[in-house]
Amino acid sequence: MSGAEAEAAAHSIATYFAPGRCAQLDAWYARFVGAGDLAFDIGAHVGDRTACFARLGARVIAVEPQPLLARIVGAFGGRAVKVERCVLGAREGRVRLRLNTANPTVATASDAFVAAAAGAPGWEGQRWDAAITVRQTTLDALIGRYGVPGFIKIDVEGHEADVLAGLSQPVRGISAEFTTIQRDVAMKVIERMEALGYRAFNAALGENMSWAFDEPVDAVALRGWIAALPDTANSGDIYASSEPEHLRGA
Repeated sequence: MSGAEAEAAAHSIATYFAPGRCAQLDAWYARFVGAGDLAFDIGAHVGDRTACFARLGARVIAVEPQPLLARIVGAFGGRAVKVERCVLGAREGRVRLRLNTANPTVATASDAFVAAAAGAPGWEGQRWDAAITVRQTTLDALIGRYGVPGFIKIDVEGHEADVLAGLSQPVRGISAEFTTIQRDVAMKVIERMEALGYRAFNAALGENMSWAFDEPVDAVALRGWIAALPDTANSGDIYASSEPEHLRGA
């Protein structure tokens, strides 16, 4: 671990664990995660969502392939957290993980994501300057090992559709990040969620944790909304649930 990597990780921790943010996360995710639940945090990064799920009383499986960040997540999570140092995808195997040592929260197993970010507004200065080879497994394999979660959060920088390709059954609730530099990935995510049986959707932009729609919408409406977003919207999360009331309200 270099000094630059440690400094970048410390900056991410300061950002994602800023004063007041933990309470905001808890209020947002309490609709999806409760005491006694099992939750999967896929792409745990510095562990802000993992820590949130644990505070809400859940047992958490945190997937984070970067060695330094995996250690950080384990330290924040406590006994309720099990860290899996791997990537998830459509099948078992080995993959190359592209690292951004100045911004470790945007490591990716998607070369297409790196190409899409090159020169894109909002992504200036991002450099994936290192790589490691890591184990890849699937959501189905994690479920076979730990059980069916009540909620799955996926944030893996352009690899979201591949992660969902490794899931063959719906769970109560799920979220997946999208970016405006890869709207095609967002459309694949929605298509896969539909194939899994989800019919109620909503979305949130950036880290603002507020719904794009006052009421759950169908996949057609969600696709149209994402297609119409300005490039400056940058990123957000798609949510789907078998319980539409979870996608409604403040």
